[in-house]
Amino acid sequence: MYQPPHFIADDLPQMLAFLAAHPLGLLVTRGEGVPVVDAVPFRHVPEEAGFGRLEAHVARANPLWRLHDPAEPVVVVFQGPEHYVSPGWYATKAETGKVVPTWNYSLVQATGRLVVHDDPVWVRGQIERLTAAHESGRPAPWAVGDAPDAFIAAQLRGIVGIEVRIDALVGKFKLSQNRNPADRSGVIAGLDEEATAPAAAVAALMRGPSAD
Repeated sequence: MYQPPHFIADDLPQMLAFLAAHPLGLLVTRGEGVPVVDAVPFRHVPEEAGFGRLEAHVARANPLWRLHDPAEPVVVVFQGPEHYVSPGWYATKAETGKVVPTWNYSLVQATGRLVVHDDPVWVRGQIERLTAAHESGRPAPWAVGDAPDAFIAAQLRGIVGIEVRIDALVGKFKLSQNRNPADRSGVIAGLDEEATAPAAAVAALMRGPSAD
């Protein structure tokens, strides 16, 4: 991934919080000589050393778990808030006119090794952990045990567990850090005026430590 120095995010707790907030990753593998991309909800599992691992599952009918060479690395991209930036928002526009449109965005990229778990015990555990993470705090949280055993067993037969053991984790938060303070303030004001959820999310990132 191309990484201009001013957009690099390398704070590990910040990146892990980003993964928790945006768990749907784009998993890039290689199947039969061509890149393959799958959208997969992951759960990060920390370890004492290193970057930890990502747990997930895919449909058994999805060929990625059979075709990917385990010796080849995989990439998972987690995307966060993003929005168009109008050149009209820059203070520089009124001063020199030397401005162009751009796009602000945030992402974290994990690179690692893919491990397949064609094991119903492992898969059930992964489903239980993933479900608990997303049902936590709900008024009536659903659990795997709430469904009939035979139904769950049938569902488990249709999926395969996967795990990405992370070797590298990098973040990129392109939030106008390359502009002067007046231009950055203008972008935040312009996003606020858009009054949409995506614009508000990028403005919040620009106001926070991610834009430092």
